[in-house]
Amino acid sequence: MYPLKKQYYDYIIMKRAIFLLTVMSIALTVFAQQSQPSLVDPAVRIGRLDNGLTYYIRHNAEPAGQANFYIAQKVGSILEEDNQRGLAHFLEHMCFNGTRHFPGNSLVKYCERIGVKYGENLNAYTSIDETVYNIDNVPVATTPSALDSCLWILHDWANDLLLLDDDINRERGVIHEEWRTRANAQIRQIEKMLPVVYPNGNRYGLRMPIGTMEVIDHFPSQLLRDYYHQWYRPDLQGIVVVGDIDVDAVEKKIKDIFGPIVPPENPAERVYFEVPDNEEPIICMTRDKEQPYPMTMIFCKHDVFPHQKRNSFDYYVYSYALDIAAQMVNERIAELAQRPNPPFVKAVIGDDEFYIARTKHAWSGQVVSSVEGFGEAVTTLYREMLRVVRCGFTPSEYERAKANLISAKEDAYNAREKKKSADYCSEYVRHFIDNEPIPSAEQDLALTQQVSAAVTVEMINGMMKELVGKGNLVVASMLPDKEGVTFPTEKELAEMLAAVEAEDIQPYVDAVSNEPLMTELPQPGRVVKSGPAKLGYKQFVLSNGATVYFRQTDFNANEVLMKAFSRGGSSLYPLSQVAHLKALNSVMDLGGLSKFSRTDLMKILAGKKVTISPEVKMYSESVTCSSTTKDLETMFQLNYLAFTDLRQDNDAFQSWKERQRAIIVNRASNPMAAIQDSVKTTIFTVPVRMSEITLEELDQLNYDEILRIARERFANAADYTFVITGAVDEATIVPLIEQYIASLPAGGKREKPNLNAIKYKDKSLKNVFNKKMEVPMVTNVFFDYGKKAKYNLKNALSFDLALSSLEVVLHEEIREKESGTYGISAYGEISGTPYPVQQAYMQIFYQTSPDRYEYLNQKVRDLVSQFIKKGPSEENLEKGKAFMQKEHLENLRENNYWQEALCQLLESRVDITDNYESTLQSITKEDVRRAIESLMKQKVHSEIIMIGEK
Repeated sequence: MYPLKKQYYDYIIMKRAIFLLTVMSIALTVFAQQSQPSLVDPAVRIGRLDNGLTYYIRHNAEPAGQANFYIAQKVGSILEEDNQRGLAHFLEHMCFNGTRHFPGNSLVKYCERIGVKYGENLNAYTSIDETVYNIDNVPVATTPSALDSCLWILHDWANDLLLLDDDINRERGVIHEEWRTRANAQIRQIEKMLPVVYPNGNRYGLRMPIGTMEVIDHFPSQLLRDYYHQWYRPDLQGIVVVGDIDVDAVEKKIKDIFGPIVPPENPAERVYFEVPDNEEPIICMTRDKEQPYPMTMIFCKHDVFPHQKRNSFDYYVYSYALDIAAQMVNERIAELAQRPNPPFVKAVIGDDEFYIARTKHAWSGQVVSSVEGFGEAVTTLYREMLRVVRCGFTPSEYERAKANLISAKEDAYNAREKKKSADYCSEYVRHFIDNEPIPSAEQDLALTQQVSAAVTVEMINGMMKELVGKGNLVVASMLPDKEGVTFPTEKELAEMLAAVEAEDIQPYVDAVSNEPLMTELPQPGRVVKSGPAKLGYKQFVLSNGATVYFRQTDFNANEVLMKAFSRGGSSLYPLSQVAHLKALNSVMDLGGLSKFSRTDLMKILAGKKVTISPEVKMYSESVTCSSTTKDLETMFQLNYLAFTDLRQDNDAFQSWKERQRAIIVNRASNPMAAIQDSVKTTIFTVPVRMSEITLEELDQLNYDEILRIARERFANAADYTFVITGAVDEATIVPLIEQYIASLPAGGKREKPNLNAIKYKDKSLKNVFNKKMEVPMVTNVFFDYGKKAKYNLKNALSFDLALSSLEVVLHEEIREKESGTYGISAYGEISGTPYPVQQAYMQIFYQTSPDRYEYLNQKVRDLVSQFIKKGPSEENLEKGKAFMQKEHLENLRENNYWQEALCQLLESRVDITDNYESTLQSITKEDVRRAIESLMKQKVHSEIIMIGEK
C-alpha cells in the first residue's frame, strides 16, 4: 500500500467522521424512528460459494428467450508490477484465444454460431481496478444447451485459460496495433499527466491498462501465466446471470461448475492504493501537436464514501444529494453557454472518482475552450464550482431538479417490465465491485420520493460545504502545441485560480417563468377519413391534408413515439446556400420555441420526460418526438411549436458561432479529420454538400436566412406523414391529433427531392496521401458502389449476410492470423430511399502500421476476390443468420422497430417485416456470393489511404 504517515491517517479518519455525521443527520431526518430500508432488489438471488466466489442470478424476460452471462474480476492494471505493465489487458485478450473447453478460437466460433456476435454481444474490458467479461443476448430458449456452454465459458475464463506460447506471441501484434490505434493526442497527454496528478510513484500514475510496448513485445509467457494464477481466483470473482432462465436451476449449475475451483493457498493481498491529499495546488499542463483544442479538468479532491458502507441508506441519501447537485449546476452551465461570446465551447461539472482513482473522489469540472479563451474558460469553470460550494443552490433550482429526478424514477418504474437484462447485469457488477445499491424500481421510486420530501436545499448546500474543503486542488490541461500559440505557465494558471478563490462570489440568481407552454390552443382540425393500414396501423387523413398512422402497442407501458417526415430536404436548395444548409440542424432550434429560450424550456419542462428533434437531411425533413404517457400532450405541443414557431435568439446564435469557430480552427490538428474529408472528396460528386462547415462559411452565415429555410421546410403539414406508436389508445390519441396536427398550417404542393444534388462518383479512384503523425499508422478505406441494385427484403438480407460473412473472414485473416490490425470492419447497405433511387455500397476500414499496409491491402483485395468466387462458408453464413434471427425476435417487441418499418414501407414500398424469418432462412451461399459479385462487377472501386509519417 502507498506509505502514508500516521498523522495523515488520523486526519482522514477525523474528516470522514465529520462528513459521515453530516450525511447521517440528513438520513435520520428522513427516516426518523423507521427501520433502515432495503437497498437490494428481492428479485435478485445473491450467494457466495465456499471457495469465495460470489454470484448474482435473476429472472428477466426482456429480451424474451435470452440470457446474459458476466464475470467481474476485482483485478485491473493497478496490480501489475513494473515488469508486468499491460499484462492485465493482455490477459483479457487471451480469454478469447483458447480455454480448456474451448481451445483455439472455438469459443468465438461457438458463440457466433448461436447468434452471439463477437465485439457486440461477446466482449470484455480492462480498467485500472477491474476486468469484466460479458456474453450478452444468448438465445437460451432456442438453444437450451447454450446456458451450460456459457457457464463453462465463464468457468474457463475464471480458472482454465490455456495461455499457449504460440497464441500469446500472435496476440502481441494485435495489442501493438491496438496501442497504435489508440495512441492519439489525449492518450499521449494522459500518460504524461498521470505521474504529475498522482505524484511520488503512486501506482495510479503509472498503470494505464494498455501498458508499455516494451513489456508487451518481450515478456516471457510464464510471466502472464503467473499473473493469471495469482489474481484470477474465486474470492475476487463475481458471476452474474440474468435472463429468461430458471433461477433455481442456474444456481445449482453455478454451484456444480464453479464450486470445485480450488482457491489458492496464502493468496496475495488485493491492495487498494490510497491517494494522498495535497495542500498546495497540483498544476499539470501538457501539449501535443495533434490536440485539437484546449481541454482542462479541475478536481477538488475529497475522501470517498467508505465502500463497505455503500449498501446503506446513508449512502443512498449521499448519492441523491450529489446527483441533484450535478443536475442543478449543469443547468447553470447550459445557461452560460447560450450567452453571446460564451466563456467556453462546452463544460460539465459533477462528483465522481478522482480521474481514475477508486480510492479518492472529487468535485470536478471539465471545460473545452478556444485557444484565445483558455484563461476565461478555466476561471469561469472554477468560479461556478466554488459558487456551488460557497453559495449553494436556490429553492427553485432544487424544485426543478427534484421534479426531474422523480420523473426519471417514475419512468423507470412504469417501464420496469421493459428493462433489459444487460442493464441489470451492469448494476450487479457495480454492486460486486463497488458495493453500489441495487434497489428494485419500486424501492428506488419510493425511496426517492421519501428522500426528496425530507431533504431540503439547505441540507444539500450544507453537505456540499462539508464535502469540498480547503486544499486538494488539482488542475490538468491538455493543450495544442502550435507555433505562435502561447498559454499561461503553471505558475500563472495557479495565480489565476487563486484570484478566483479570493473573489467575493455572489449567489446564482434563478430567473423562472411560470407561463404555460401554450397560452392559446390552435383551432382544432378534424379527421376526415380513417381506415386500416399495414403493419397493424390505422390511417387518419386530416382536414389540413396531413396523414397520420397510429398503432397502439403493449411493448412498453410508458413509451409513445411520434415521427413526422416529408420529402425534399436540403437537396432543393442551390450550392449558393450550402453554408446555411450545413448550419441548419444546429441552428434552427437554437433559440428555443415560441417565447421560450432553450434555457426557459429546460426550466418549464422540469419533471417531464419528453424529447423533440427537428432535422433536415439531404432528401427529407423530419420531426422526431418521444414521451411518457403522462407527458403526451406536452409532446404534441412541442411538435406544434416546432412546425409553427421556431424562436429567434441572436445571442444564442452568436454564442453558437463562437463555440463553432473554436472547433473549426483546431479540427485540422486531428489526423482523422484528414481521412474523413478525403473520403468525402473522393467518393462524392459534390463533396461540398457533405463536408464540415469551414471558417469562411461560418462567416457567411445569416441567421435570418437559416430560419427562413427551416420555417419553409416545416411550413406545409399537408406534405407530411405522421407515425405514432406506443402505449396509448385511439380514444386518447385522436383528440390530440385533431388539436395539434390537423391544426397545423398547410398549403403548397407536395415536394420531391432533387436526386441530382449529390451522388456517388461513377468511376474508380485512388487517393493516397501522407500525413504527419506523432505515432504513424496507415488508415485504409476501400469503397465500392453500384447503382444497379434492386431493393427488396431478400436482396437486402443477402447483402447484410454477405457483409457479416466477409467481415468474419477479414477479422480471422487480417487480425487473428496476421496480427495486422486491432479491428477491421466491412459495412454498407442496399438502399431503397429516397424512393425510387436504389443503390448499394460497401466500405472496408482498418488501420495498421506503415511497414505492412501494402502487403495487408493486397491480402484484403485477395480475400474479397476469393469471396466473390466461392462465397461464404456454410459456418459463417449460419452465424450471420443466427445473429439476424435473434435480433429480429428482439425487434418485434420494440416500438421503434415497427415505426421505422412503416416509414420504410411508405418510402420504398418494401415491407421489411413480411415473411422475414422464412426469407432469411431461404438465402443460400450463392445468393450471398452474388450480392458482392453484382456490386464489384460495376467496377466503381475507390481506395483512400492515409499514410502516417513521423
